[in-house]
Amino acid sequence: MALTRIEAKTACPGVTLTKTPEGLGALYRPGCAAAVWERAPLQRFQNWIDAIPASQLPKTRTILQPGAVRRAMHELCSASGLSDCEERAMLVDDVAALADIFADLMQAPYLRLRLDVVTTNACRKFHIDTVTARLVCTYRGTGTQYGIATDGGAVDTIQTVGTGAPILLRGALWPVTPDFGLLHRSPPIEGTKETRLVLVLDPITELENSASPYLVQ
Repeated sequence: MALTRIEAKTACPGVTLTKTPEGLGALYRPGCAAAVWERAPLQRFQNWIDAIPASQLPKTRTILQPGAVRRAMHELCSASGLSDCEERAMLVDDVAALADIFADLMQAPYLRLRLDVVTTNACRKFHIDTVTARLVCTYRGTGTQYGIATDGGAVDTIQTVGTGAPILLRGALWPVTPDFGLLHRSPPIEGTKETRLVLVLDPITELENSASPYLVQ
């Protein structure tokens, strides 16, 4: 893959921080186990999504072609009862854009898309996912946490991804070594009354039996 020249810095060993979406391509570099696109949401968008009742936040788990994400998100938001406003359009556009970026980087004809509404300690243990790579973006609440576990021990210093900032992580099926010991988790929020809205994208190269209505663009 041809990498775009980027200006980036390192958060911890194996993690690249970038100010541009093109910088996520650093994941293909031998010394990179994860890349974080450091960006902050517009305040009016954040105020809007933070004010939505948890029961009305859009959530789904589906497999679809990247070009079908926008339509699927429009339908999902309508089914959730979200009014058709500028902020809703921002959410739809951003999920669709991240799907396009991720699918292009992974050369994936299909994506597994999850929008999770989280109020408990989901995936609270540090781990590595059994996928080739995964993109995670937290639109509401505390972002994904990560750190280095040396020699199989506990994570020492914990870093937290900013709200609205996508992180692209190598998974256990990534074919390149070395193993940096980079692990991640969902932040422990149980008992805090915090609600998170988290987008997760995984690449799918081949489909088995699926009844998803979004497999044809």
